[in-house]
Amino acid sequence: AMLVNRVGDFGLALGIMGCFTIFQTVDFSTIFARASAFSEPHHYFIFRNMRFHAITVICILLFIGAVGKSAQIGLHTRLPDAMEGPTPVSASIHAATMVTAGVFMIARCSPLFEYSSTALIVITFVG
Repeated sequence: AMLVNRVGDFGLALGIMGCFTIFQTVDFSTIFARASAFSEPHHYFIFRNMRFHAITVICILLFIGAVGKSAQIGLHTRLPDAMEGPTPVSASIHAATMVTAGVFMIARCSPLFEYSSTALIVITFVG
């Protein structure tokens, strides 16, 4: 369970680091104000001699973090073990906070996701 949860944490951490690398801040209002300037194709990350649109990479990494926190798709294997807790309170806390945290993050970052049609397509088919 801990390993699966760390996959989501790693995606979220890389997404936050990508935001800081591109926008030089992690403040939501500043990122959203600067996002339109970085939506052009000449802002990219290079990995193994391939270019990836910077905002698309950031959005997909944030989405991986949300999937990990919400226990979706392949990252749900820890969920049955978490629900076997000794009290129903642990299940309630998990359902009320952890699962909705990923959805809230995607909704909160939606102005950034608007500039990446590729990330929106990935979210449509995966999530």
